[in-house]
Amino acid sequence: MISAVALATGAAAFNGPAVVSGPIRTPAVHMMDLEGLKTQAKALNPVVGYWDPLNLGSGEFWGDSNEATIGFLREAEIKHGRVAMAGFVGYIVHANDIRFPWKIPGDVPTGISPQALWDAIPEAAKWQIILTVGFFEFWRENAYVLAEDGEKHYMRGGKPGYFPTFDQLPHPVPFNLFDPFGFSKNATPEKKAKGLLVEVNNGRLAMIGLMGFLSESKVPGSVPALSGLVKPYSGEVMAPFDANFHIFS
Repeated sequence: MISAVALATGAAAFNGPAVVSGPIRTPAVHMMDLEGLKTQAKALNPVVGYWDPLNLGSGEFWGDSNEATIGFLREAEIKHGRVAMAGFVGYIVHANDIRFPWKIPGDVPTGISPQALWDAIPEAAKWQIILTVGFFEFWRENAYVLAEDGEKHYMRGGKPGYFPTFDQLPHPVPFNLFDPFGFSKNATPEKKAKGLLVEVNNGRLAMIGLMGFLSESKVPGSVPALSGLVKPYSGEVMAPFDANFHIFS
């Protein structure tokens, strides 16, 4: 779903910013090349360094430049890491039956795995979650929204991982999705750069951790460190709308 929304909005995202009245903030353009990617990889993990067995960092996706491809890869890793961190925490919350103190629509059972909990919630609730994520994808890729924030698309020199403000929404929004309380607004460039390295590393660890949870729940004993700690799940994690989905049945 996320990929579909991103592809559907990609063409608009790569167009130039629309002409608007009033002062226009000029985006700062910085395209990382392969050597810069290798330097960042060394900063992220001095032991492993730059490890790219599929040679993705040297590619030119969709006939675009190598710098644009690197921007796409960096954005993809940051985004997947953020989703994995949220998923890792969410898995632990739901696995321990932590719920809101008030009643929500639907009879949501306790004592089941987070995957089974997803199967149990109403379909309308699932669509609310998926469409909300789809909107976030649209907003992130929108060239006009980025231009109004003084930014560019991550494949055109913008900052990978940047999420636009909600200032262009017609309805007031009290908080932005990124840095809602402004804690990093006045941080030094050095502190922001270090924070990005920490975020990427935490995201990588969260991706491994979340896949560990899913593997152990599907195949008990497959992750010895989690044996007996993760509730089993007999459904299909890749079938979000049907726990008994089978391709060839």
